Amino acid sequence: MRGSTRSVRAPRRLALLAVSALFLTLAGCSSSDVDQTTPGTRYEFNGATSAGEVIEATRRAVAPSFSGELLDGTPFDSADLDGDIAVLNFWGSWCAPCRVETPDFQAVYAEVRDQGVQFLGVDVKDDRQMASAFMTNVGAEYPSMFDPRGEVAMAFRGFPANVVPSTIVLDTEGRVAGVYTGAVARDDLQSVLSSLMQETGG
Repeated sequence: MRGSTRSVRAPRRLALLAVSALFLTLAGCSSSDVDQTTPGTRYEFNGATSAGEVIEATRRAVAPSFSGELLDGTPFDSADLDGDIAVLNFWGSWCAPCRVETPDFQAVYAEVRDQGVQFLGVDVKDDRQMASAFMTNVGAEYPSMFDPRGEVAMAFRGFPANVVPSTIVLDTEGRVAGVYTGAVARDDLQSVLSSLMQETGG
């Protein structure tokens, strides 16, 4: 009797092992893996990009649409960025690192503004007048959205809206080519834009 019991249990164990292996294989194909590797999918934050580097073109996801007002009250729609490389910089007048980073962004903006590259600041958790004064004082000439509730950051699913400054760079097809949390060095920003401009033959 003991021998027959063992012979019945063995196939059951093999069947359980086979089912477990199948489950593990399917579990490895998570939605985040698909978002990272399938062109045309909507962007979802899966981690920051290394400084000065860009996401491979085949792994870029489409950025969400967003709209709102600039600091001066002018309406803005993300469709205005279509066809250009775009640098979205999340900042606040209360943010100490932003005081160092913003002049560097302005310097790079002045270099590439006529080469198919747009800059857009996104002012978060701030007072409109203080934000406008900040941009004037640091000499920033590129436009900036007023986004006190962080709605633009939330549109980029999972993006850490509480990390300021942060920067998202889009390629000419409106895909996320880089996500950088914390201040971005001038040389690193230039390197990122140079890589994207080379993709378009610029």
